[in-house]
Amino acid sequence: MYYCLIDFLALLILLITNHDVLFTRGNAEAEGPQRSYRHFLYVVILYYITDLLWAWLYDISELDWLYVDTEVYFIVMAVGVLLWLYYVVIYLGIKGGFRKFLTYTGLVLLIVVVISTLVNRWCPVMFYFDAEGIYHAGIARDMIFVYQVIMLMVISLYTLVFVSTTTEKQRKRHLAIGLSGLTMMVFIAVQVFFPTYPLYAISYMLGSCLLRTFVIENEREEYRSNLEIALEREKEQFLELKSAWGLAYTDSLTGVKSKLAYAEKTELIDKQIERGSVEELAIAVFDVNNLKWVNDNLGHDVGDEFIRQACSLICTIFKKSPVYRVGGDEFVAILEREDYHNRAALLQAFNQEVEKNQRNDAVVIAVGMAEYKPMQDNSYKKIFERADVRMYKRKRELKADSFPAFDDS
Repeated sequence: MYYCLIDFLALLILLITNHDVLFTRGNAEAEGPQRSYRHFLYVVILYYITDLLWAWLYDISELDWLYVDTEVYFIVMAVGVLLWLYYVVIYLGIKGGFRKFLTYTGLVLLIVVVISTLVNRWCPVMFYFDAEGIYHAGIARDMIFVYQVIMLMVISLYTLVFVSTTTEKQRKRHLAIGLSGLTMMVFIAVQVFFPTYPLYAISYMLGSCLLRTFVIENEREEYRSNLEIALEREKEQFLELKSAWGLAYTDSLTGVKSKLAYAEKTELIDKQIERGSVEELAIAVFDVNNLKWVNDNLGHDVGDEFIRQACSLICTIFKKSPVYRVGGDEFVAILEREDYHNRAALLQAFNQEVEKNQRNDAVVIAVGMAEYKPMQDNSYKKIFERADVRMYKRKRELKADSFPAFDDS
């Protein structure tokens, strides 16, 4: 019964330690090493069940079923070797001739086992049971186990030799496969001489535990590390995008909103007008007087400062409204909510400041304001045109009162 107990414990250990791999599947694991590792574990589970049944049937001497179970045992064992090899080549990223060699090695073993199992029904090359129900190993069975020992030795030597010549990531992978291969090799080698001992099951148990410890945990650590790198990169990209967005939507000279931001805002207002969701809206259009004279006579640096002073005045009065620079000396403020209700007072306060500036030879700005009329305006353009007309009227009034030196503004 100890034989059954070992298989049962090995099965429990595998299910407990690899429950997340066996029963939880993420999209990131749909392809690649973890999927092939999961397939290998499925076959190991089937092997444990087959081996456990073999021990039980052998104990009760149920030879007919025992014979069939032994055939299944060898086939499942060969499939397990094939899937383990397939996992190794994927996990280590083995390419070229050695990849083909390992894959064909597993296929050859599976074919030999299937053929030997069929031949065994007529000629006991794999195994037989004597009249007393005692199990006897055949020459083919021993050769198959020796074949596996040689194969595991080759893989272990290959992985351990390359440990010192690979990157840190590859070094961990090679070391994990090498150690698990050596462990399995030792127990399978001993199994050749003790056919009725559950040494193959123990080799699977220790090998899968090593793979779990070194492979799956390393994979998760790599995944966490890669995720942190990806998140940091995404954060940097977000900051770059935010910076680019700020540059695109902010006027570089004055710091108010840019012409691009204005175009998007007017497009949004048009959609709101079309839906009938606009109720309170006014537009103030501004134009700086005398900028051409300042640029021509005092230089563009002074002209830029002139524009900044004009923008500062607009933002000081219309401080709760978004202000856009839509041209060289043209600005627009869109009044909503509180500024909309105070629009008359704001317009009066602005004009008073402009008139004071005109008396003090400071920056002079013409402004025109218009309100949205639901029954008349079917687009933003209609409101803007009325505000623009009023702005030019105000501009002419200011020019009439200005000094002669500023006549060509």
